[in-house]
Amino acid sequence: MVDIDFTEVISRMKSERPITLDFNTSAPRPEPTLDEARTELANSIGEIAHKVFSKKYGPLVGTVTKTTAETLLKNAEENLYRAKGDATLIIQELVDRAFTSPKKKKK
Repeated sequence: MVDIDFTEVISRMKSERPITLDFNTSAPRPEPTLDEARTELANSIGEIAHKVFSKKYGPLVGTVTKTTAETLLKNAEENLYRAKGDATLIIQELVDRAFTSPKKKKK
């Protein structure tokens, strides 16, 4: 049997540079804005709809689906923003009522 000194191997592993598996040499893409992300998602939905339904419903199904998806996403975003404001007001009112001392009634 061969005796191996693992301390030398471990120290060599610690001293070497770690392996990088990132083969992409281009600069990382910046974070997309909300409008860009919405448009990209709508484009993907439109492409999928075109591939799946174009033979049955015609070549414009992808375009119509893309614009519809983008509009629905934008409206959903606006409704969520409004709902967040409403929920904030309701929660604040409930907290105010729960943590304020009740007024004593005069007899």
